[in-house]
Amino acid sequence: MYFFSEVHTFSSNPVVTAALAITKALYFLSALTAFGLIFAIAFFIREERGALTSESLRIKKLAHLATFVTLVTVIGGAFTELANLLGGSLLDAFDAVTLHSFLLQTAIGRDYLVQAGCALIVIALLQRAKKVGSIYWAVAISLIALIAPIFQSHSSSAGNHGAAIGSLLFHVLFISIWVGGVIGLVAIAPAERAASISRFSSIALWAAIIVAASGVVNAWTRLNFLAGWATLYGLLVGIKIILMGILIAFGAAHRKTLVRPDGAVRTFALLTNEALVMVITVAIGAWLSTTQPPVSAVTANAAIDPVVNLTGIAMPPQPTVWRVFSAYVPDGTFLGILLLATALYIRGVVVLTRRGDRWPVGRTVAFALGISFADFATSGGLGVYAHFAFSYHMIAHMVLGMVAPICFVLSAPMTLALRTLPAGRTESERGLRGSLISVIHSRYAIVMTNPVTALLIFDGSLFGLYLTPLYGSLMRSHSGHLLMDLHFMLAGYLFFYVIVGVDPNPRKIPHIVRIIVLFAAMSIHAFFSITLLSTSSLVDGGYFALLHRPWNINLLADQHAGGAVGWAMGEIPILFALIATFIQWLRDDKRETKRIDRAADRAQAMGEDDDLAKYNTYLRELNAREPHD
Repeated sequence: MYFFSEVHTFSSNPVVTAALAITKALYFLSALTAFGLIFAIAFFIREERGALTSESLRIKKLAHLATFVTLVTVIGGAFTELANLLGGSLLDAFDAVTLHSFLLQTAIGRDYLVQAGCALIVIALLQRAKKVGSIYWAVAISLIALIAPIFQSHSSSAGNHGAAIGSLLFHVLFISIWVGGVIGLVAIAPAERAASISRFSSIALWAAIIVAASGVVNAWTRLNFLAGWATLYGLLVGIKIILMGILIAFGAAHRKTLVRPDGAVRTFALLTNEALVMVITVAIGAWLSTTQPPVSAVTANAAIDPVVNLTGIAMPPQPTVWRVFSAYVPDGTFLGILLLATALYIRGVVVLTRRGDRWPVGRTVAFALGISFADFATSGGLGVYAHFAFSYHMIAHMVLGMVAPICFVLSAPMTLALRTLPAGRTESERGLRGSLISVIHSRYAIVMTNPVTALLIFDGSLFGLYLTPLYGSLMRSHSGHLLMDLHFMLAGYLFFYVIVGVDPNPRKIPHIVRIIVLFAAMSIHAFFSITLLSTSSLVDGGYFALLHRPWNINLLADQHAGGAVGWAMGEIPILFALIATFIQWLRDDKRETKRIDRAADRAQAMGEDDDLAKYNTYLRELNAREPHD
């Protein structure tokens, strides 16, 4: 469990070193406690049609206190981190000018600002929260605070940069859910706890698998040489592996205890012991954060390579068709998202199959194609070369923003979720299924699914990204590149969900409007591509020039090639969407015709007039009432 930001230099003052480890441990203990309590309110404690119950309000007060403690430890951690970096005493960190520079001009300092800001937002949300929707937002923001330091962790300077960062991200996310869930269960009342254990057991199983797998990957990226395991860092990792095994054993014991007559008492005892082991594990994580990981020859060479420092991967050879289709450097974060989505989709299909329901094979195939395209554009050869040439970046953009989203939209993930998510435990509880339905029909969803809104996000963001300094800034960091990839795919998913989606939509959009929006998207995309083709300066802010790539050295020509590729590849998916929209229009008309015919047959069988006959009678009556000359 590697939670913390990397300590680049270490103070010779033992008091500062100890204080740094203590503040980090206290931060994560308080942050995990706050998150666990908020998580329990959101997913374990019964709610009444979306409103918080008395038990939820009681736990909310505890979460409010834990979040305030988190804020205090963040402030204390910032001072001890600065003292550690300065190599002096704690008093040195109280210099106002130095502290200001640390918080605003260093990545580690900005992480502390993000964590403090998230804590303040969560405190404000908890202060006003009366509905479970606000608690969902508090859960998300609490997770942001927990993962904020990851991109400055030991992994960021290790080899296998993408795999290291991604594995660490998922490690922290799901151990937070696991540990936080245990803390939340211990805190809530026994009556609520008994009803929540089975729900937590399922979540904990998924979390344990992901935590174990991500921990192995992260340890391998740091200790991928035998001598690394003989260091203090390797010893601490070994201890954590043992503790993980103990925690998994606790999880298995929970399942067996549930069926016993004295299960409630035994489960509480198990949860208490499990929480104790988790506290020890967090303390080991704090110790790891102040321990320099071993550096192999490969990592040492990578650290002095400016290309690796900038992109996270080594300069690939000149691209060929074979190299583009065979290269693979895992982007751990995006790959983890795709693997998790695949596991959840497969689980949904399996649940339906076991229930005796049928899920269309075509939708599963569409989902598999979407996963394949997205992986190729991020971790595959296309994603690799997208770091080094604008033309390949634009191809990856088109695949992520147009091709993969169409596949995902046609796979109907929301329909699958609505058919497989658990409902509420009582008639008055919405449950996960009811919460998803409320989100689909919320005012926010209605605004976002407006065709104009979807079009502005889909095509308008092209101009905001590529024709401003934003693109060059995002390309210079792993987190920036990840944000771009996520934006491309989510913006594309929203647009094609509005146009050709088969999932439930809060608004019914006429087919003629969809076609008009598609033609507008095609025109805007063409205009953007022409703008790129006519540029006389680079839009990357000097990013590609810093790489000094030995192939395709004419950067402006490569940028123009990217514009041409964007134009060509952008039109094809929209044409497919047009065809799909026409097909859906014809099918809807056919269904409407059949509905009218069935209504007419029922009316005839009952000796009544059908709708058409009633309408004609109405017209004759109007005509009879009108005065005639």
